[in-house]
Amino acid sequence: MKKIIYTLSIVLGLGLSANAQIESLAGPRIGFVYISASPSSTFLNGDIKLSDDYFPLQDEYDNIAKGTLTSLYGWQFESRFADGGNVTGIVEWIVLVAGMEKGKFLPSVSSMVGARTESGLEFALGPNLSMSGVAMVLGMGYNFKSGNLNIPVNIGFVPGRSATRRGRYEEHTTGPDGVWNTSDDIDISIEEDVDYHSGNRFSITVGFNLSK
Repeated sequence: MKKIIYTLSIVLGLGLSANAQIESLAGPRIGFVYISASPSSTFLNGDIKLSDDYFPLQDEYDNIAKGTLTSLYGWQFESRFADGGNVTGIVEWIVLVAGMEKGKFLPSVSSMVGARTESGLEFALGPNLSMSGVAMVLGMGYNFKSGNLNIPVNIGFVPGRSATRRGRYEEHTTGPDGVWNTSDDIDISIEEDVDYHSGNRFSITVGFNLSK
């Protein structure tokens, strides 16, 4: 019985030692994201709304659509699977909000599966959900250590896609009498399909986490 307990203690100790070599990096995240020309970037720039009641026609959209750089703030949750001495599998849930310094609110959620090495290098990929729709996110990072403080730095890439939505232009003009707000005023409404790109997103985030 003593030999069994002793053996189990050794196995458990080795397992805990292996797990302790690879840090858990769950915690807050701050950073920046560059969004290439898209409805989201143009919304952050204050040039269009994202509501369904208005979207500019093609010529206007092409003139105002520009990329933008904005802040990120959020939290990373994670769990592990397939623990090993030098590499462990990880599942990350990352919730981020962009645009708050611009007075806007663009949330996104990513679920990523990957691996982290004992040296602090990691890579992962998985689905991303944002106001642009569903996409795939690719990420990699490295954990810098300062004493007991972990400082994970991650970069991410979300490729955009081509899409089409209905553009609308409405104009209120005077009628034949040339006077505003009379019964002969004319409302003009023009609609057409507008081609756009949902925008590529390049992000860098920094986290903070104390070793346990």
